[in-house]
Amino acid sequence: MGTTASKGSLACVGIGITLGSHITALARSHIQTADVVFVAVSDGVVELWLKEMNADVRSLQPYYAEGKRRMQTYREMVEAMLTEVRAGKRVCAVFYGHPGVFAWAPHRAIKVAREEGYQAHMEPGISSEDCLYADLGIDPGSLGSQHFDATQFMIYRRNVDPSAWLILWQVGLAGEQTGHRFATSSAHRQVLVDVLARDYPLDHEVIVYRAATLPTQSPRMERMPLSQLPGADLNGADTLAVPPSRPLLADLEVQARLSALDSQNPAIPA
Repeated sequence: MGTTASKGSLACVGIGITLGSHITALARSHIQTADVVFVAVSDGVVELWLKEMNADVRSLQPYYAEGKRRMQTYREMVEAMLTEVRAGKRVCAVFYGHPGVFAWAPHRAIKVAREEGYQAHMEPGISSEDCLYADLGIDPGSLGSQHFDATQFMIYRRNVDPSAWLILWQVGLAGEQTGHRFATSSAHRQVLVDVLARDYPLDHEVIVYRAATLPTQSPRMERMPLSQLPGADLNGADTLAVPPSRPLLADLEVQARLSALDSQNPAIPA
């Protein structure tokens, strides 16, 4: 590779969910030292905040258009970033939350940049998942947790464990298969309820969660019976948290085997 390839670079960074509160020192450094900063955030306040750190901030939002397939938009975003990398510039791409969570473009841009010989990496950030655990008081190591995109959960048969938490992301887009809609209807959510009803009673309490994006906001933590989900006001930022509906089921055979091993090799007191 020539000098251009050795100079151009890409850093995809996450700025967290709550504006100004979640950004890491390393993510801030990438933004401040980049030649070009692309921002994939649909918030003018965020863009103004970033412009205080770098003079050349470019929004990726214009690539969205009514009726345009999201995958086409994402591919155009990737090409915009790589065009500047190929021109020998240090490029920083800024994403909400964690740049690797529910974000196709950063993964693709980094993969292509590396294949072409450029330095490229991802800098993690605080995601909606992290905020959800904190706000709802969930320890995923206690009863376990399982996470799915809401639409993927609907269109494929997944093995659900009702004794663990079930987290469904982008529930406001549940059932979206066209690639260009930004919300689905109550009828789509009814299909989701019917799928969940295979494992959960309709009166089981679920939680609609949305993390706070500004320090002055409070997170949405709306509890309702599963049966009422179709009538809820939802958007793409909402997540559905489904608490366990039954206790953990002990595997007595495995417990007996482990107890036998413990009796053969007793632990040495500390």
